[in-house]
Formats: sequence, C-alpha cells, structure tokens
Amino acid sequence: MTALGILLVLALLLVVFGLLFRLQILTSIFSGSTTREVGVSNRVNAILFIVFMIVGGAAFAWSFVDNFDKMNPPIASVHGHATERMFWTTMIILGIVFTLTHILLFVYSYKYQHKEGRRAFFFPHNNKIEIIWTLIPAVVMAGLVFAGWKEWSRITGPAPKDAVVLEVMGKQFNWLVRYPGRDQKLGMVNYRLIDATNEFGFDLSDQSGLDDFVAPEIHVPKGHPVLLRIRSRDVLHAVYMPHFRVQMYAVPGMPTKFWFTPTKSTDEMRAQTGNPKFNYELACNQICGRGHFAMKLNIVVDEPDDYVAWFSQQKSFSEQNPDVLASFKQKTNKLASKEAAIPAAAVVPAAKASL
Repeated sequence: MTALGILLVLALLLVVFGLLFRLQILTSIFSGSTTREVGVSNRVNAILFIVFMIVGGAAFAWSFVDNFDKMNPPIASVHGHATERMFWTTMIILGIVFTLTHILLFVYSYKYQHKEGRRAFFFPHNNKIEIIWTLIPAVVMAGLVFAGWKEWSRITGPAPKDAVVLEVMGKQFNWLVRYPGRDQKLGMVNYRLIDATNEFGFDLSDQSGLDDFVAPEIHVPKGHPVLLRIRSRDVLHAVYMPHFRVQMYAVPGMPTKFWFTPTKSTDEMRAQTGNPKFNYELACNQICGRGHFAMKLNIVVDEPDDYVAWFSQQKSFSEQNPDVLASFKQKTNKLASKEAAIPAAAVVPAAKASL
C-alpha cells in the first residue's frame, strides 16, 4: 500500500471515530445527561485542538522542507535574485504572523474551554489596540507593496536599447515565437491574415517584416537583456519561466511585455543540476482549456557566440513561404494598377474635399 493510501485510511478512521464520538454525545444529551457529557466533549475537543496544532504543524514543516527544492528551482536571471528576496521577505513576515496567531488560536481554545461557573469577559472596545493592529499591518504592507512596485516597474518598463527582441504568442494549445531579422524590427501582423500557413498573421506588405522568422524553440544569449513581447491569439494564457522568475499574462487584444537578463547557459545549468537532459521551459500556468497541459516550449540559453551562429542560420518566413509572399506581391501590384488608372483630375477634387 502506498503512503497516500495509508494516509487516506487513517483519515477515514479519524472521521469514523469522530462521528461515533459525536453520536455518543448526542445520544447522552437526548437522554438528559447534558452536563457531564458536554464537559467530556469540551475536554476532548480542547485536547484535539492541541494535537491538531502539533501534528499539523509538524506535517506542514516536513512537507515544506521535503519539497523546498521543487518549489525553488535555481535562479538564472539578474532580476530573479531581487524577486526571490522580496518573495521570501514577504513569506517570513506572513509566516511569523500566521504561526503566532494560530498558536494563540489553539492554545486559547484549550485554555478557555467551557467549565461550569466560568463566564466570558465582555470587552467591547479599545481605541489603542485598534490603532496598533491597524497601523502595524498598514506600514508593513505599504513597505512590501512599494518594494514590489519598484521592481515590477523596472522589469516591465523600457528595456535596454541593445536588448534582443522576440515575440511570444499563445494560442490553444501551443506557443508561437517570432524574431526580427537583421533590421532588428518586428514587422506588422494582422489577425485577418492568419491561416494554417501564416499562423502569426504576417503582413508581408510591410518591409520590416520580410526578414522576420519563426522558431520552434526560444534561443536567447547569456548575459544579454532580452525583451519579450507577449500576446494571445484566443484566450488568456500566461508566460511562465520559473528559472528566470518570469511570469506575465498573455491577454487577447492587449499586448504585454517583460524583459530579463539570463545569467546561466543551458549547458551550465545542466552541469549545476547534474541533469544532462535539463532544459529551460516556458509553460502556461493559466488553465486555458483541455489541452492546457501541452503548452510548453523549450528555451535554450546560448553563449553569445553560439547565439549569433544560430541567428545567422535562420531563414525568414517569407523565404520559407514564397507562395505567401507572392500573393502579397500580386495584391500590391493590383492596388498599384488601380491607383494608376485613376485620372489625376479626379484625385485633386477628392483631396480638396478631404481637406
């Protein structure tokens, strides 16, 4: 029997014993023996509060320690260290408050269990206590929010001018990646042009897009800023790169962005983790449909020279799809022919009317 099966059996046994105990108490109450049985019930419940606090706290601590490495993959970006510090600062503060309040909750439940002759003290109001428990959380939360806002503004603000730019688009149920060509400018796209071949909706009438290319995986250079331009083609997705501490929503109709600087190449991370098959990963962590599990994409962090070599080997979308490019040229030629056929005398009055 697996550990999970044993835990389920123990949980069911506790539930059964609890129901039997409760049934005994109710039977005694209905038979008229209220005082003694209620006292026994309160003592048992008070003891169970303490048992639950100790056992539950120990189980939580064991689970946290046992899964710590899974929850905290190695950091591989510059801003990741600042993000990690903010996260653990918040967790330590909240953890201390959570632990103290729950110790008080369970200990008070035990200490002030019902006893004959004891009456609760009615404490209606105290301005000093209310000011204290309002001001302290407000000041602490304001400090945490300000630190988070400052870091968030930096990584979502303008990227360095020499940043590598790429576009990531989510759709049900995979990711599409587009790079600018040698001009380092992403061309225009148009959702009306999307089809089985032109999944991005390349508008090849825009000269800037003629050298853009798509890639089956993301390649970025180590030690160089990378700007992700993010959008969605259908529903809400999320760009999640745990090792880079990157998370940003891909929202339909609202482009977003995020920039970061990778610090460890894929080969270095494989050596650090001892896993020769390790790969950085882009995953969607917003449930976007029944194929959500398939929305994963490999990320390769290259050494700068290797990235340049990879980039130089890529062929543009227009070069790989000459039929799509030819159709755009035909449309452009037809439009030019129509414009040439319009007499100049007819154009001038129309221009004057528009003014």
